[in-house]
Amino acid sequence: MMSSASPLLLVVPLLVLSISSSIAHGAGAGGDQERRQRFTVVQTSHFQPQSICSGLKAIPSGKNRTWVPLHRPYSPCSPSSSPSPPPPSLLEILRWDQVRTASVRRKAMSGHAGSHDDVAEYYPATPHVSVSQRDFALVSTFGIGSGAAGSLDDDDDGDPMVLAQTMAIDTTIDIPWIQCRPCPPPQCYPQRNALFDPTKSFSAAAVPCGSRACRALGNYGNGCSNNSRRNKKKNKSKSNNSTGDCNYRVAYSDGRVSSGTYMTDILTISPGTSFLNFRFGCSHGVRGSFSGETSGTMSLGGGRQSLLSQTARAYGNAFSYCVPKPSASGFLSLGGAINDGDSDSDSPSSFVTTPLMRNARIVNPTYYVVRLQGIDVAGRRLNVPPVVFSGGTLMDSSAVVTQLPPTAYRALRLAFRNAMRGYRMNTRNGSTSSTPAGGEMILDTCYDFEGLDNVTVPTVSLVFFGGAVVDLDPTTAVMMEGCLAFVPTPADFDLGFIGNVQQQTHEVLYDVGARNVGFRRGAC
Repeated sequence: MMSSASPLLLVVPLLVLSISSSIAHGAGAGGDQERRQRFTVVQTSHFQPQSICSGLKAIPSGKNRTWVPLHRPYSPCSPSSSPSPPPPSLLEILRWDQVRTASVRRKAMSGHAGSHDDVAEYYPATPHVSVSQRDFALVSTFGIGSGAAGSLDDDDDGDPMVLAQTMAIDTTIDIPWIQCRPCPPPQCYPQRNALFDPTKSFSAAAVPCGSRACRALGNYGNGCSNNSRRNKKKNKSKSNNSTGDCNYRVAYSDGRVSSGTYMTDILTISPGTSFLNFRFGCSHGVRGSFSGETSGTMSLGGGRQSLLSQTARAYGNAFSYCVPKPSASGFLSLGGAINDGDSDSDSPSSFVTTPLMRNARIVNPTYYVVRLQGIDVAGRRLNVPPVVFSGGTLMDSSAVVTQLPPTAYRALRLAFRNAMRGYRMNTRNGSTSSTPAGGEMILDTCYDFEGLDNVTVPTVSLVFFGGAVVDLDPTTAVMMEGCLAFVPTPADFDLGFIGNVQQQTHEVLYDVGARNVGFRRGAC
Protein backbone atom coordinates (compact mmCIF):
# COMPACT_ATOMS: atom_id res chain seq x y z
CA MET A 1 0.00 0.00 0.00
CA MET A 2 2.20 2.73 -1.28
CA SER A 3 -0.33 5.31 -2.36
CA SER A 4 0.08 8.71 -0.72
CA ALA A 5 -3.69 9.01 -0.45
CA SER A 6 -4.26 5.83 1.52
CA PRO A 7 -6.72 6.06 4.41
CA LEU A 8 -5.63 6.67 7.95
CA LEU A 9 -3.58 3.95 9.54
CA LEU A 10 -4.30 1.31 6.92
CA VAL A 11 -1.36 -0.76 8.01
CA VAL A 12 0.06 -3.88 6.46
CA PRO A 13 -1.37 -6.43 6.23
CA LEU A 14 -4.89 -7.45 7.22
CA LEU A 15 -5.23 -11.23 6.89
CA VAL A 16 -3.27 -13.82 8.84
CA LEU A 17 -2.43 -16.99 6.94
CA SER A 18 -0.34 -18.74 9.54
CA ILE A 19 -0.28 -17.95 13.23
CA SER A 20 3.39 -18.55 13.73
CA SER A 21 6.38 -20.56 12.70
CA SER A 22 9.06 -21.44 15.19
CA ILE A 23 12.74 -22.08 14.71
CA ALA A 24 14.61 -23.57 17.62
CA HIS A 25 17.99 -22.08 18.43
CA GLY A 26 20.56 -23.28 20.89
CA ALA A 27 18.73 -26.52 21.82
CA GLY A 28 21.28 -28.96 23.09
CA ALA A 29 21.30 -32.48 24.51
CA GLY A 30 19.89 -32.85 27.99
CA GLY A 31 16.95 -30.53 27.35
CA ASP A 32 18.78 -27.19 27.25
CA GLN A 33 16.36 -24.27 27.13
CA GLU A 34 15.23 -23.44 23.61
CA ARG A 35 14.98 -19.92 22.26
CA ARG A 36 12.42 -19.59 19.51
CA GLN A 37 12.09 -17.03 16.77
CA ARG A 38 8.47 -16.33 15.96
CA PHE A 39 7.14 -15.00 12.67
CA THR A 40 3.72 -14.47 11.10
CA VAL A 41 2.96 -15.10 7.43
CA VAL A 42 0.52 -12.55 6.05
CA GLN A 43 -1.18 -12.00 2.71
CA THR A 44 -0.18 -8.91 0.75
CA SER A 45 -3.46 -8.77 -1.21
CA HIS A 46 -4.91 -7.02 1.83
CA PHE A 47 -2.46 -4.12 1.70
CA GLN A 48 -5.16 -2.07 -0.01
CA PRO A 49 -7.99 -0.34 1.90
CA GLN A 50 -10.99 -2.49 2.70
CA SER A 51 -14.36 -1.17 1.54
CA ILE A 52 -16.59 -3.25 3.81
CA CYS A 53 -16.96 -2.63 7.54
CA SER A 54 -16.60 -5.83 9.56
CA GLY A 55 -18.22 -4.15 12.56
CA LEU A 56 -17.72 -5.08 16.20
CA LYS A 57 -16.13 -8.39 17.08
CA ALA A 58 -18.77 -8.79 19.80
CA ILE A 59 -21.37 -6.60 21.48
CA PRO A 60 -19.79 -5.26 24.69
CA SER A 61 -21.60 -5.89 27.97
CA GLY A 62 -20.90 -5.96 31.70
CA LYS A 63 -22.22 -4.81 35.03
CA ASN A 64 -22.04 -1.09 35.90
CA ARG A 65 -20.62 -0.21 32.50
CA THR A 66 -21.76 1.71 29.47
CA TRP A 67 -20.12 1.97 26.06
CA VAL A 68 -20.17 3.66 22.67
CA PRO A 69 -18.76 2.44 19.34
CA LEU A 70 -15.32 3.73 18.40
CA HIS A 71 -14.29 4.35 14.79
CA ARG A 72 -11.44 5.62 12.67
CA PRO A 73 -12.15 8.50 10.31
CA TYR A 74 -12.13 7.53 6.60
CA SER A 75 -12.90 3.90 7.46
CA PRO A 76 -15.97 2.07 6.09
CA CYS A 77 -17.21 1.95 9.70
CA SER A 78 -17.23 5.72 10.09
CA PRO A 79 -20.59 7.03 11.42
CA SER A 80 -20.74 9.57 8.60
CA SER A 81 -22.95 8.48 5.70
CA SER A 82 -21.89 11.24 3.34
CA PRO A 83 -18.68 11.12 1.28
CA SER A 84 -15.51 12.06 3.15
CA PRO A 85 -12.82 14.35 1.76
CA PRO A 86 -9.64 12.69 0.48
CA PRO A 87 -7.67 11.15 3.34
CA PRO A 88 -4.28 12.58 4.34
CA SER A 89 -1.08 10.91 3.22
CA LEU A 90 1.08 8.87 5.57
CA LEU A 91 3.73 11.61 5.51
CA GLU A 92 1.14 14.21 6.56
CA ILE A 93 -0.07 11.94 9.35
CA LEU A 94 3.43 11.41 10.70
CA ARG A 95 4.42 15.07 10.46
CA TRP A 96 1.35 16.01 12.48
CA ASP A 97 2.03 13.19 14.93
CA GLN A 98 5.54 14.41 15.69
CA VAL A 99 4.40 18.01 16.08
CA ARG A 100 1.60 17.00 18.43
CA THR A 101 3.62 14.63 20.61
CA ALA A 102 6.46 17.14 20.92
CA SER A 103 4.02 19.69 22.27
CA VAL A 104 2.46 17.16 24.66
CA ARG A 105 5.95 16.32 25.90
CA ARG A 106 6.69 19.99 26.54
CA LYS A 107 3.42 20.46 28.39
CA ALA A 108 3.91 17.32 30.45
CA MET A 109 7.27 18.55 31.70
CA SER A 110 6.45 22.25 31.59
CA GLY A 111 8.37 24.35 34.06
CA HIS A 112 10.18 21.39 35.57
CA ALA A 113 13.94 20.98 35.59
CA GLY A 114 15.36 18.19 33.51
CA SER A 115 13.39 18.61 30.30
CA HIS A 116 15.55 18.68 27.21
CA ASP A 117 16.07 21.85 25.23
CA ASP A 118 16.49 19.77 22.08
CA VAL A 119 12.75 19.03 22.07
CA ALA A 120 12.10 22.59 20.92
CA GLU A 121 15.01 22.33 18.46
CA TYR A 122 13.67 19.15 16.85
CA TYR A 123 10.01 20.11 16.89
CA PRO A 124 9.42 23.88 16.83
CA ALA A 125 6.42 25.30 18.69
CA THR A 126 5.05 26.89 15.48
CA PRO A 127 5.33 24.13 12.88
CA HIS A 128 4.55 24.37 9.19
CA VAL A 129 1.95 21.61 9.11
CA SER A 130 -1.11 21.95 6.92
CA VAL A 131 -3.06 18.90 8.07
CA SER A 132 -5.79 18.94 10.69
CA GLN A 133 -5.52 17.32 14.10
CA ARG A 134 -9.01 15.89 13.91
CA ASP A 135 -8.11 13.91 10.80
CA PHE A 136 -6.25 11.30 12.88
CA ALA A 137 -8.26 11.00 16.07
CA LEU A 138 -10.49 8.09 17.05
CA VAL A 139 -14.14 9.16 17.10
CA SER A 140 -17.39 8.26 18.89
CA THR A 141 -20.88 9.76 18.85
CA PHE A 142 -22.43 11.25 21.99
CA GLY A 143 -25.59 13.19 22.75
CA ILE A 144 -25.58 16.71 24.16
CA GLY A 145 -28.74 18.49 25.28
CA SER A 146 -32.40 17.63 25.87
CA GLY A 147 -33.92 18.16 22.47
CA ALA A 148 -34.46 14.58 21.31
CA ALA A 149 -35.45 12.39 24.27
CA GLY A 150 -32.10 10.62 24.31
CA SER A 151 -32.09 9.48 20.68
CA LEU A 152 -28.81 9.71 18.80
CA ASP A 153 -30.45 9.12 15.41
CA ASP A 154 -32.16 11.35 12.86
CA ASP A 155 -35.77 12.26 13.46
CA ASP A 156 -38.70 11.02 11.36
CA ASP A 157 -38.23 13.82 8.84
CA GLY A 158 -34.55 13.04 8.36
CA ASP A 159 -33.37 16.18 10.12
CA PRO A 160 -30.35 15.73 12.39
CA MET A 161 -31.15 15.77 16.09
CA VAL A 162 -29.50 18.43 18.19
CA LEU A 163 -28.03 15.69 20.38
CA ALA A 164 -25.93 13.81 17.83
CA GLN A 165 -22.29 14.95 18.03
CA THR A 166 -19.36 12.94 16.65
CA MET A 167 -16.38 13.75 18.85
CA ALA A 168 -12.68 12.94 18.81
CA ILE A 169 -11.39 10.88 21.76
CA ASP A 170 -8.30 12.31 23.49
CA THR A 171 -6.63 11.06 26.69
CA THR A 172 -4.28 14.07 26.92
CA ILE A 173 -6.94 16.80 27.30
CA ASP A 174 -9.29 17.41 30.24
CA ILE A 175 -12.02 19.71 28.84
CA PRO A 176 -14.72 18.19 26.61
CA TRP A 177 -15.96 20.68 24.01
CA ILE A 178 -18.15 21.02 20.94
CA GLN A 179 -18.94 23.84 18.55
CA CYS A 180 -22.08 25.80 19.41
CA ARG A 181 -24.31 28.42 17.87
CA PRO A 182 -23.74 31.27 17.31
CA CYS A 183 -20.58 30.34 15.45
CA PRO A 184 -20.47 31.53 11.83
CA PRO A 185 -17.51 30.67 9.55
CA PRO A 186 -14.68 31.53 9.56
CA GLN A 187 -15.10 32.00 13.29
CA CYS A 188 -15.89 28.27 13.42
CA TYR A 189 -15.13 25.45 11.02
CA PRO A 190 -17.81 23.70 8.95
CA GLN A 191 -18.76 20.31 10.45
CA ARG A 192 -20.89 17.32 9.42
CA ASN A 193 -23.12 17.38 12.50
CA ALA A 194 -25.56 20.21 13.04
CA LEU A 195 -24.12 22.83 15.36
CA PHE A 196 -25.37 22.46 18.92
CA ASP A 197 -27.75 25.29 19.79
CA PRO A 198 -27.98 25.77 23.57
CA THR A 199 -31.10 27.94 23.20
CA LYS A 200 -32.99 24.87 21.94
CA SER A 201 -31.95 22.65 24.83
CA PHE A 202 -34.19 23.09 27.87
CA SER A 203 -31.44 21.84 30.20
CA ALA A 204 -28.52 23.98 28.98
CA ALA A 205 -27.00 26.58 31.30
CA ALA A 206 -23.77 28.55 31.38
CA VAL A 207 -21.49 27.89 34.36
CA PRO A 208 -21.46 31.08 36.47
CA CYS A 209 -18.25 32.96 37.05
CA GLY A 210 -17.14 32.67 40.64
CA SER A 211 -18.58 29.16 40.93
CA ARG A 212 -16.45 26.23 42.08
CA ALA A 213 -16.74 24.61 38.64
CA CYS A 214 -15.43 27.74 36.99
CA ARG A 215 -12.53 28.11 39.43
CA ALA A 216 -11.65 24.43 38.89
CA LEU A 217 -10.83 25.14 35.23
CA GLY A 218 -7.39 26.33 36.28
CA ASN A 219 -5.25 26.88 33.18
CA TYR A 220 -8.26 26.13 30.99
CA GLY A 221 -10.08 29.18 32.39
CA ASN A 222 -10.46 32.21 30.12
CA GLY A 223 -12.11 34.88 32.25
CA CYS A 224 -15.77 35.89 32.24
CA SER A 225 -18.25 37.35 29.80
CA ASN A 226 -21.55 39.17 30.28
CA ASN A 227 -24.50 37.00 31.18
CA SER A 228 -25.95 35.35 28.09
CA ARG A 229 -29.47 36.20 26.98
CA ARG A 230 -30.36 32.60 27.67
CA ASN A 231 -29.32 32.79 31.32
CA LYS A 232 -31.10 36.14 31.77
CA LYS A 233 -34.28 34.65 30.39
CA LYS A 234 -34.04 31.51 32.51
CA ASN A 235 -32.50 33.20 35.53
CA LYS A 236 -30.49 30.03 36.14
CA SER A 237 -27.65 31.58 38.10
CA LYS A 238 -28.12 31.85 41.87
CA SER A 239 -24.51 32.45 42.83
CA ASN A 240 -23.86 35.72 44.62
CA ASN A 241 -20.32 35.63 43.21
CA SER A 242 -21.50 35.38 39.61
CA THR A 243 -20.89 38.43 37.47
CA GLY A 244 -21.19 36.65 34.12
CA ASP A 245 -20.62 33.42 32.25
CA CYS A 246 -17.52 31.33 32.78
CA ASN A 247 -15.28 31.08 29.71
CA TYR A 248 -12.84 28.30 28.78
CA ARG A 249 -9.92 27.99 26.38
CA VAL A 250 -8.25 24.81 25.08
CA ALA A 251 -4.94 25.26 23.23
CA TYR A 252 -3.79 22.41 21.01
CA SER A 253 -0.31 21.35 20.05
CA ASP A 254 0.06 23.16 16.74
CA GLY A 255 -1.33 26.55 17.72
CA ARG A 256 -5.02 25.80 17.22
CA VAL A 257 -7.42 26.96 19.89
CA SER A 258 -11.03 26.36 20.89
CA SER A 259 -12.69 28.91 23.17
CA GLY A 260 -16.14 29.87 24.32
CA THR A 261 -18.62 29.45 27.17
CA TYR A 262 -18.26 26.75 29.82
CA MET A 263 -21.69 25.12 30.10
CA THR A 264 -23.69 22.30 31.64
CA ASP A 265 -26.26 20.12 29.93
CA ILE A 266 -27.38 16.48 29.65
CA LEU A 267 -24.84 14.05 28.21
CA THR A 268 -26.38 10.99 26.54
CA ILE A 269 -23.89 8.14 26.11
CA SER A 270 -26.42 5.57 24.91
CA PRO A 271 -30.22 5.30 24.99
CA GLY A 272 -31.12 5.06 28.66
CA THR A 273 -27.71 6.26 29.89
CA SER A 274 -27.56 10.00 30.55
CA PHE A 275 -25.79 12.37 32.93
CA LEU A 276 -27.29 15.60 34.18
CA ASN A 277 -25.19 18.76 34.52
CA PHE A 278 -22.35 17.48 32.37
CA ARG A 279 -19.76 20.25 32.05
CA PHE A 280 -18.27 21.02 28.64
CA GLY A 281 -16.97 23.83 26.51
CA CYS A 282 -19.42 25.45 24.11
CA SER A 283 -17.06 26.76 21.44
CA HIS A 284 -17.95 30.00 19.71
CA GLY A 285 -14.63 30.40 17.95
CA VAL A 286 -11.58 28.44 16.91
CA ARG A 287 -8.14 29.39 15.69
CA GLY A 288 -6.54 27.23 13.06
CA SER A 289 -7.93 24.47 10.89
CA PHE A 290 -10.04 21.62 12.26
CA SER A 291 -11.61 18.76 10.36
CA GLY A 292 -15.35 18.79 9.86
CA GLU A 293 -15.43 15.05 10.56
CA THR A 294 -15.92 15.88 14.25
CA SER A 295 -17.81 18.46 16.29
CA GLY A 296 -15.17 18.71 19.02
CA THR A 297 -13.34 16.56 21.57
CA MET A 298 -14.49 14.15 24.26
CA SER A 299 -11.66 14.43 26.75
CA LEU A 300 -10.49 11.54 28.91
CA GLY A 301 -7.48 13.00 30.71
CA GLY A 302 -6.88 12.60 34.44
CA GLY A 303 -8.08 16.09 35.41
CA ARG A 304 -11.27 16.97 37.28
CA GLN A 305 -13.10 18.25 34.19
CA SER A 306 -12.76 15.16 31.97
CA LEU A 307 -15.47 12.64 31.06
CA LEU A 308 -13.77 10.10 33.34
CA SER A 309 -13.89 12.35 36.39
CA GLN A 310 -17.43 13.58 35.76
CA THR A 311 -18.83 10.04 35.51
CA ALA A 312 -16.65 8.46 38.23
CA ARG A 313 -19.42 8.46 40.84
CA ALA A 314 -21.59 6.28 38.58
CA TYR A 315 -18.97 4.09 36.91
CA GLY A 316 -15.89 4.29 39.09
CA ASN A 317 -12.58 5.79 38.16
CA ALA A 318 -11.90 3.56 35.16
CA PHE A 319 -12.45 3.37 31.42
CA SER A 320 -11.27 1.22 28.55
CA TYR A 321 -11.20 1.34 24.78
CA CYS A 322 -10.28 -0.91 21.89
CA VAL A 323 -8.61 0.74 18.89
CA PRO A 324 -10.03 -1.10 15.87
CA LYS A 325 -8.40 -2.18 12.65
CA PRO A 326 -9.16 0.31 9.88
CA SER A 327 -12.05 -1.78 8.52
CA ALA A 328 -13.62 -2.65 11.88
CA SER A 329 -15.32 -0.98 14.83
CA GLY A 330 -13.98 -0.69 18.37
CA PHE A 331 -15.50 0.62 21.57
CA LEU A 332 -15.07 3.08 24.42
CA SER A 333 -16.33 1.78 27.77
CA LEU A 334 -16.93 3.74 30.97
CA GLY A 335 -16.66 1.67 34.13
CA GLY A 336 -13.70 -0.38 33.03
CA ALA A 337 -13.33 -3.53 30.99
CA ILE A 338 -16.18 -4.99 28.96
CA ASN A 339 -17.48 -8.53 28.58
CA ASP A 340 -17.49 -9.66 24.95
CA GLY A 341 -19.26 -12.95 25.44
CA ASP A 342 -16.52 -14.75 27.35
CA SER A 343 -17.61 -14.84 30.99
CA ASP A 344 -14.05 -14.22 32.12
CA SER A 345 -13.16 -11.50 29.60
CA ASP A 346 -13.75 -8.63 32.03
CA SER A 347 -11.98 -10.29 34.95
CA PRO A 348 -8.57 -9.00 36.09
CA SER A 349 -6.94 -12.29 35.09
CA SER A 350 -7.74 -11.71 31.40
CA PHE A 351 -5.52 -8.60 31.35
CA VAL A 352 -1.80 -8.13 31.71
CA THR A 353 -1.24 -5.00 33.79
CA THR A 354 1.44 -2.44 34.51
CA PRO A 355 1.28 0.32 37.15
CA LEU A 356 0.71 3.96 36.40
CA MET A 357 3.96 5.66 37.37
CA ARG A 358 4.43 8.68 39.58
CA ASN A 359 7.16 10.49 37.70
CA ALA A 360 8.71 13.57 39.33
CA ARG A 361 9.37 15.02 35.86
CA ILE A 362 5.72 14.80 34.80
CA VAL A 363 3.97 17.51 36.79
CA ASN A 364 0.64 17.52 34.93
CA PRO A 365 -2.00 15.12 36.39
CA THR A 366 -3.76 14.90 33.02
CA TYR A 367 -1.34 12.30 31.64
CA TYR A 368 -1.21 8.51 32.05
CA VAL A 369 2.44 7.47 32.32
CA VAL A 370 3.72 3.88 32.36
CA ARG A 371 7.23 2.44 32.03
CA LEU A 372 8.57 0.16 29.34
CA GLN A 373 11.31 -2.25 30.36
CA GLY A 374 12.13 -4.06 27.16
CA ILE A 375 11.18 -5.16 23.65
CA ASP A 376 11.04 -8.65 22.13
CA VAL A 377 11.56 -9.20 18.41
CA ALA A 378 10.90 -12.66 16.98
CA GLY A 379 10.78 -14.03 20.50
CA ARG A 380 14.13 -12.60 21.61
CA ARG A 381 14.60 -9.84 24.16
CA LEU A 382 16.64 -6.92 22.82
CA ASN A 383 19.79 -6.01 24.69
CA VAL A 384 18.57 -2.61 25.91
CA PRO A 385 19.27 -1.43 29.47
CA PRO A 386 15.91 -0.78 31.21
CA VAL A 387 17.26 2.53 32.51
CA VAL A 388 16.89 4.14 29.06
CA PHE A 389 13.11 3.92 29.54
CA SER A 390 13.22 5.73 32.89
CA GLY A 391 11.80 8.95 31.41
CA GLY A 392 8.43 7.22 31.25
CA THR A 393 6.05 6.36 28.41
CA LEU A 394 2.72 8.10 27.85
CA MET A 395 -0.39 6.09 27.02
CA ASP A 396 -2.02 8.25 24.34
CA SER A 397 -5.17 7.56 22.32
CA SER A 398 -4.24 10.21 19.75
CA ALA A 399 -0.54 9.50 19.18
CA VAL A 400 -0.14 7.56 15.94
CA VAL A 401 3.10 5.56 16.23
CA THR A 402 5.07 4.48 19.30
CA GLN A 403 8.10 6.61 20.18
CA LEU A 404 11.05 4.85 21.84
CA PRO A 405 14.31 6.12 23.35
CA PRO A 406 16.94 6.22 20.56
CA THR A 407 18.98 3.40 22.14
CA ALA A 408 15.90 1.15 22.19
CA TYR A 409 14.79 2.25 18.73
CA ARG A 410 18.16 1.47 17.14
CA ALA A 411 18.14 -2.00 18.71
CA LEU A 412 14.60 -2.62 17.46
CA ARG A 413 15.46 -1.39 13.98
CA LEU A 414 18.57 -3.59 13.74
CA ALA A 415 16.71 -6.71 14.91
CA PHE A 416 13.78 -6.03 12.59
CA ARG A 417 16.00 -5.44 9.58
CA ASN A 418 17.90 -8.64 10.30
CA ALA A 419 14.65 -10.59 10.49
CA MET A 420 13.45 -8.98 7.23
CA ARG A 421 16.75 -9.23 5.35
CA GLY A 422 15.14 -11.41 2.67
CA TYR A 423 13.05 -8.45 1.45
CA ARG A 424 14.15 -5.46 -0.61
CA MET A 425 14.18 -2.17 1.29
CA ASN A 426 12.27 0.70 -0.28
CA THR A 427 14.49 3.78 -0.38
CA ARG A 428 11.72 5.85 -1.95
CA ASN A 429 9.52 5.66 1.16
CA GLY A 430 12.29 5.33 3.70
CA SER A 431 15.88 6.28 4.36
CA THR A 432 18.66 5.10 6.63
CA SER A 433 18.02 7.78 9.23
CA SER A 434 14.84 9.35 10.53
CA THR A 435 14.08 12.99 9.83
CA PRO A 436 12.36 15.48 12.16
CA ALA A 437 8.94 16.91 11.34
CA GLY A 438 9.02 18.85 8.10
CA GLY A 439 11.52 16.50 6.45
CA GLU A 440 10.70 14.11 3.63
CA MET A 441 11.39 10.91 5.57
CA ILE A 442 10.15 9.93 9.03
CA LEU A 443 9.81 6.14 9.03
CA ASP A 444 13.25 4.79 8.11
CA THR A 445 12.76 1.04 7.67
CA CYS A 446 10.50 0.45 4.67
CA TYR A 447 10.14 -2.47 2.25
CA ASP A 448 9.02 -3.04 -1.32
CA PHE A 449 6.55 -5.95 -1.31
CA GLU A 450 5.40 -5.44 -4.92
CA GLY A 451 4.81 -8.73 -6.70
CA LEU A 452 4.72 -10.80 -3.51
CA ASP A 453 1.65 -12.76 -2.42
CA ASN A 454 2.82 -13.30 1.16
CA VAL A 455 5.35 -11.77 3.52
CA THR A 456 6.78 -13.12 6.77
CA VAL A 457 6.90 -10.55 9.56
CA PRO A 458 8.66 -11.06 12.92
CA THR A 459 6.53 -10.72 16.04
CA VAL A 460 7.16 -7.68 18.21
CA SER A 461 6.22 -7.48 21.91
CA LEU A 462 6.41 -4.60 24.37
CA VAL A 463 7.52 -5.52 27.89
CA PHE A 464 6.30 -3.24 30.69
CA PHE A 465 7.35 -2.74 34.29
CA GLY A 466 5.81 -5.45 36.44
CA GLY A 467 6.21 -8.13 33.77
CA ALA A 468 3.30 -7.34 31.44
CA VAL A 469 4.12 -8.50 27.90
CA VAL A 470 1.94 -7.05 25.13
CA ASP A 471 2.17 -8.98 21.85
CA LEU A 472 1.49 -6.56 18.99
CA ASP A 473 -0.87 -7.63 16.24
CA PRO A 474 1.55 -8.44 13.37
CA THR A 475 -1.08 -7.63 10.74
CA THR A 476 -1.78 -4.06 11.87
CA ALA A 477 0.44 -2.91 14.74
CA VAL A 478 4.01 -3.50 13.55
CA MET A 479 4.11 -1.86 10.10
CA MET A 480 2.41 1.01 8.26
CA GLU A 481 2.39 0.98 4.46
CA GLY A 482 5.38 -1.37 4.41
CA CYS A 483 7.38 0.57 7.03
CA LEU A 484 8.30 -0.26 10.62
CA ALA A 485 5.83 1.84 12.62
CA PHE A 486 8.13 3.19 15.35
CA VAL A 487 10.19 6.36 15.68
CA PRO A 488 12.80 7.58 18.19
CA THR A 489 12.31 10.27 20.83
CA PRO A 490 14.72 13.22 20.73
CA ALA A 491 16.97 11.65 23.41
CA ASP A 492 17.23 8.74 25.81
CA PHE A 493 15.32 9.34 29.06
CA ASP A 494 12.79 11.57 27.25
CA LEU A 495 9.08 10.92 27.62
CA GLY A 496 7.99 8.34 25.04
CA PHE A 497 4.55 7.43 23.64
CA ILE A 498 2.53 4.29 23.01
CA GLY A 499 0.76 5.11 19.75
CA ASN A 500 -2.67 3.90 18.72
CA VAL A 501 -1.17 1.85 15.87
CA GLN A 502 0.47 -0.39 18.47
CA GLN A 503 -2.69 -0.40 20.62
CA GLN A 504 -4.82 -1.83 17.80
CA THR A 505 -7.09 -4.81 18.63
CA HIS A 506 -6.19 -4.62 22.37
CA GLU A 507 -8.66 -3.50 24.98
CA VAL A 508 -6.65 -0.94 26.94
CA LEU A 509 -7.98 -0.55 30.49
CA TYR A 510 -7.18 2.65 32.40
CA ASP A 511 -7.97 1.68 36.00
CA VAL A 512 -7.10 5.03 37.51
CA GLY A 513 -8.50 4.11 40.91
CA ALA A 514 -6.22 1.06 41.12
CA ARG A 515 -3.34 3.01 39.50
CA ASN A 516 -2.68 0.59 36.64
CA VAL A 517 -3.16 0.07 32.91
CA GLY A 518 -4.22 -3.30 31.52
CA PHE A 519 -4.08 -4.90 28.06
CA ARG A 520 -6.30 -7.65 26.66
CA ARG A 521 -5.53 -8.80 23.15
CA GLY A 522 -8.04 -9.63 20.42
CA ALA A 523 -10.85 -7.49 21.84
CA CYS A 524 -11.94 -5.84 18.57
